[in-house]
Amino acid sequence: MQRTEIDLSDMEFWSRPLDERAAAFAALRAQPGLAFFAEFEPPPPLVQGPGYYCLTRHAEVVEASRHPELFCSGQGTNIGDMPAEFLEFFGSMINLDDPRHARFRRIVSRVFTPRFLESLKADVSQIAKEIVAGIAPRGQCDFVTEVAALLPLRVIVDLMGIPRSEEKFIFDRTNVILGFTDPEYVPAGEPEAVIGALLTAGAELAGVVREIGEDRVRNPQDDITTALVTAEVDGEKLTTAELASFFILLVVAGNETTRNAIAHGMHLLTEHPEQRALWQADFDTLAPTAVEEIVRTASPVIHFRRTVTTDGARIGDHTFSEGDKVVLWYWSANRDEAVFAAPKRFDIARKPNDHVGFGGPGPHFCLGAHLARREIAMAFQEVFRALPDIHTTGEPDRLLSAFINGIKHLPVEWTPAEVRP
Repeated sequence: MQRTEIDLSDMEFWSRPLDERAAAFAALRAQPGLAFFAEFEPPPPLVQGPGYYCLTRHAEVVEASRHPELFCSGQGTNIGDMPAEFLEFFGSMINLDDPRHARFRRIVSRVFTPRFLESLKADVSQIAKEIVAGIAPRGQCDFVTEVAALLPLRVIVDLMGIPRSEEKFIFDRTNVILGFTDPEYVPAGEPEAVIGALLTAGAELAGVVREIGEDRVRNPQDDITTALVTAEVDGEKLTTAELASFFILLVVAGNETTRNAIAHGMHLLTEHPEQRALWQADFDTLAPTAVEEIVRTASPVIHFRRTVTTDGARIGDHTFSEGDKVVLWYWSANRDEAVFAAPKRFDIARKPNDHVGFGGPGPHFCLGAHLARREIAMAFQEVFRALPDIHTTGEPDRLLSAFINGIKHLPVEWTPAEVRP
């Protein structure tokens, strides 16, 4: 495949089978230099810009990630630029540079400590048990909507002290925000209608947490919302708007990426029964490497954009100009033949596995990576325990998106315990 045959800015490309996408990115990695694409006319609210350079190789993604002073996030992390009115809801810490990013992360990190995240093990395990027990007698379900999406969403809702009765409301709004290019979630129509749907979804999510946050200031509880509104570093606290935008980041990024890793994992384990058998035979030993391999292969976040801050910044042999857009294609970097032996192979014991599925090294590495790993592991531990022969019965219904490698629906079946021999 030649570069001239590839157009990452054509939404038709993102409807192709995954093996065709993989072949296209392999061709981009193999050809010298950096590919440049004109920006597609994006669905609103994103604004069409001058085009972007593609970082498709693992080393390129790592290099840009390590140098936020040269490749910044503050001008947007979507390929298209985001209008100012969207920043209130969708401009959280992933779209900030230092010193604002460092301040935001310091405050949030005061709550999301490694000790705290480790203490959630029992909570995540219990939630996984509840979810699986709820579907176990039926023998079939949509694995995405009833397991993979529900687990991380329920963890976040419980942590924040939000009533579980709000789960469907939150789930539906996150689908709109990250699935606005897919007609199942936001029907194609006039640009104003799409903009309205996104703004409404963001405003409604923000409203949920603002109301709870204001209550926790007056009536502290044993939940993360209370910890966030009271956390203080050098005399600074999160503002109400920052709390709302961080909550949207949690429920959108934290829920969506983990749910897709779990869904892809189920599909991959069905497609590779020998890997599934290995993991089921020695779950605890293989869980750490299996989770990393699921994240590498799934690469739930396909890309993030950065903007060059100064003339003369370089990646490899390419010299950039200030204002150039560069796109870090994590999905491609995680298949780079220069880093991963047999990258097409799904190998739950793969070592080393220096994937960038949680972002590259640097200040924007995923704050919730530890929790996401825990949720993925607990999901499969409970599924294997209670539904040992669970398997997919059809192809994944994939999200139409250049940003999220999503699975909307995935049919699965198993033998209920009462009818097993």
